[in-house]
Amino acid sequence: MGKRGIKLHLKRLNAPKKWLLDKRGGNFAPKPSCGPHKMRECLPLCIFLRNRLSYALNYRECGIIMAQKLIKVDNKVRTDKRFPAGIMDVITIDRTDENFRLLYDSKGRFIVHRIKKEEAKYKLCRVMKVMVGPKNVPFLVTNDARTIPYPDPAIKREDTITLDLETGKILSHVKFEPGNLCMITGGANLGRVGIIMTRDKIDGSQDLIHIRDSNNHNFSTVIKNVF
Repeated sequence: MGKRGIKLHLKRLNAPKKWLLDKRGGNFAPKPSCGPHKMRECLPLCIFLRNRLSYALNYRECGIIMAQKLIKVDNKVRTDKRFPAGIMDVITIDRTDENFRLLYDSKGRFIVHRIKKEEAKYKLCRVMKVMVGPKNVPFLVTNDARTIPYPDPAIKREDTITLDLETGKILSHVKFEPGNLCMITGGANLGRVGIIMTRDKIDGSQDLIHIRDSNNHNFSTVIKNVF
């Protein structure tokens, strides 16, 4: 009889480099659970607690901390130690009164950015789809798998919205257009930040975005990699 279902393990050498796991730390790495972010684009909460904050010494202690319902992701309590947290997610620890936002550094590695309590009330989301559902109800889908009904008609695909984590409502939005600031979330330029210069539309393929960073270096990437 063959295997059934997906693999439940992940070898450490096959883990994403952005997790910054050392090769001699063991044979295996925690495989992220199914969630709002893809496996190669997320950071499991156990790595966040053990390797980034050093609040746990090992994998077992991470489970003990999570079982006490001390960790919140986007203002929701999470008890799964392999829950996938992704870019722009807000991680809150009420007992220590700490708030963090997951970002990329200039080399495309996950960094834990401390933020104030006021900043932890919202997050930025990229609009992936704008559609009309049953009974002609318009809705949009964000990069963290949220479905928000009745959005502003001015919001289009690839735009960025500011989301209130308590109410789940859209506070504001920024158009995807030349002159705006962006971050690269995929490809060879992962983690770089710059200004959108031009957008080349290519028939039958993805649009090409030309970007200039703070050092006046120009580079380009496909539109799906631009946040």
